[in-house]
Amino acid sequence: MPHDAVALFVPLVVRHTCRLPVPAVPAAPAAPAAPDEGGAGGVDGQGAVLARQFDAALMSVGFKLSGELLARLSELPEAPVRELAAGGLAAVRELLGDHVRHNTYFVDFPRNVPDTEEFWGRLLAELIGAEEEDEGEQEEAAEPFDRFGGLDLLALPGYGRYRHGYEELLAAHEELIAGAGDRVTVLHLGGAPEREAETLYLALAGSTTPLGADALRDLAALARHCADGPQPAGIPVRENRAVVNAARLKAGSGLLPVDTVTDVLRAACALADGDATLATPTRFGPLPRPVRRALLAALDAVVAAAPGKLADVLRHRERFKRLGERLHPHEYPKWPHAAQVFAVARGEQRAQGVDGRVEELLAAGEPGAAAELLAAAAPGKLLRALDRLLRTARTEPERAAVTAAAERALPAASGRLLLSLREHLDNRRSDEAEAPDGAGAPGTGRRVFVNRDARSHVTADLRPPLPATARARLVAALDAETARRLPVDPPRLLVDPELLDVALPLSGNASAAGLGVLPRGSLQPVRGELLRFFVYWKQRERATDFDLSALMLDESYDNPTWLSYTELSSVAGEHSGDVIEAPEGASEFINLRLAKVPGAFIVPQVNVYRGEGFAEVEESFFGWMLREDEQRGRPFEPRTVRMKSDLRGAGRVALPLVFERRADGEWYARWLHVYLRGEPVGNRVEGNRVTVADLLRAGTEPTYLTVRHLVGLMVANGAELLPWDGPAPDGPVTYLGLDHPEGLPEGSRVITPGNLRELIPA
Repeated sequence: MPHDAVALFVPLVVRHTCRLPVPAVPAAPAAPAAPDEGGAGGVDGQGAVLARQFDAALMSVGFKLSGELLARLSELPEAPVRELAAGGLAAVRELLGDHVRHNTYFVDFPRNVPDTEEFWGRLLAELIGAEEEDEGEQEEAAEPFDRFGGLDLLALPGYGRYRHGYEELLAAHEELIAGAGDRVTVLHLGGAPEREAETLYLALAGSTTPLGADALRDLAALARHCADGPQPAGIPVRENRAVVNAARLKAGSGLLPVDTVTDVLRAACALADGDATLATPTRFGPLPRPVRRALLAALDAVVAAAPGKLADVLRHRERFKRLGERLHPHEYPKWPHAAQVFAVARGEQRAQGVDGRVEELLAAGEPGAAAELLAAAAPGKLLRALDRLLRTARTEPERAAVTAAAERALPAASGRLLLSLREHLDNRRSDEAEAPDGAGAPGTGRRVFVNRDARSHVTADLRPPLPATARARLVAALDAETARRLPVDPPRLLVDPELLDVALPLSGNASAAGLGVLPRGSLQPVRGELLRFFVYWKQRERATDFDLSALMLDESYDNPTWLSYTELSSVAGEHSGDVIEAPEGASEFINLRLAKVPGAFIVPQVNVYRGEGFAEVEESFFGWMLREDEQRGRPFEPRTVRMKSDLRGAGRVALPLVFERRADGEWYARWLHVYLRGEPVGNRVEGNRVTVADLLRAGTEPTYLTVRHLVGLMVANGAELLPWDGPAPDGPVTYLGLDHPEGLPEGSRVITPGNLRELIPA
């Protein structure tokens, strides 16, 4: 494998698995060790020395080498250890957000942060002093008074731009004192880079749930080197299949099987470096003749086998027209069915699929017949339309027919769809106060929608309640079908209690890339005295101002207080000061003492005040740290980082998560991963607090399906649940936890948030 490919795979594998790929370099005979070196390995005794130095560097940022990895590195010569240490440390630092310099506007932050009025007064005094000192500069200095016909505080000289260098910041802060609660993440021994890359490729390609945008890009990078090799038994997610097929086409290999015309369109989009999810348009370029033949042959085969699938063209008519301009189907008369695809796209041929017939039946008042049709032709569509069909059914026999059709459709649906429907039913009101299983959410009267780009929208919930009997029957059927797909040979389970309230990753768009990131809806306890948020951004072409803020609300989502550039300090904490441009990168921080926070909710948010959006800047990320007051340290200390999440969504206001003070008085983090549209310019916490409160009311009260649900089904299936605080297991287990621990018996399977999707049955 080329050396540049190996260099690419190391950070990918570290980021996804916390494993360091180690090439199979033969170990040279060890030189005699000096008495005080403890048996240094490697050809010249330096391998072990470098390995220990690597371990110490990792510990300074909250990571450490596993004993097995440290021992393996100590056996290697100096050169490979040096290269692995450089690549591994760089990957870890990027995971944490420590690959950039985090400066603050106020050099002493969180100490000596001035009162807001005092700060503005100081800047005004500097302006007046500058005017008196140099009359020749009066016109330029007075500019802040002229903008918008009044005083623009943000244009005052010295505002929003660093007044000290990074070295001065370091000199102003004491060293961080190690704390018992500091995070320690273990980096484990991986195999040869090519083997680790292949394993990761198979895991991503065969995922049972859609990948996020970053993971999909990683799959595309891996597929360029692995698409010709071993393939997963199945690729159930269609955009994953498209990415793999695009790589195979570029390599001159054949397409993996496709069963819809949309699959072919997705592959063509991925081949053009476009959007395989079809969320955004793709510009198709010229295609080589072998690629054109492969795509047309695939289209022809799909339509020949099922002419009704021509109706799928109508959903993406314009894209198919553009693709047809590049495929030249008229040059290939041997594939007449492929030509029909583009005739439908141009409106020259009529196509009616299942959707049109279903609408006709519903218009005729026959929901039972519509459900029967979907059960036979499109089981997945039936389950997605189930709520509507049940609401449309007006008599008990009609509801019974819809429910029976849904039960017949369950075996043909994906595990992700089964669990998504189960979660949906958990949050639907029933038409009886006492549903048989006690379920039927009381409802908040509001619904929140989140699209592929994490853009959120809240609206009134005007749906009538579902029939309690049908709902309970469906919940039981869904649980039975899910349990049927779990392993036949029940594993021994060792489960970290803190993973039980982590939401199942039913969509890759429900989280973002980073460290310690959990799926939307997940709940995690927060233990520490000081909670510190941070945001970093680096503009690409235009002056860009991101503003970090923290909104605090009471139990009724009211009585707001906040910390932001307009409210630099309060009894609860401090803001590090506003930075209004980031040509070399910029950071802002908020420090909070949890015991003094008023209310029940803390909502950190990042507002785009002006300039480039989250998807336009060169880089942007958000995170939070926990530390104790006596630890001191710099504003950004990688050892204390609990979560770092990339900010790349659509919208001008980012809401990564919310912190809730629950009935037990303790604080918990709940992941949101949503963005608000916001305004083109001037977004501030004061202006969006009502929208944020409405979103919280609708978004924090629903029930999310969590790991606890699947563990319960596994135990009911016969799996042995080992006590978390019991003795070490004496044989292989399936370990479910937030991190991969050391010391598990050989042959154990490890499930962490990084590969939590593997729990979702196929």
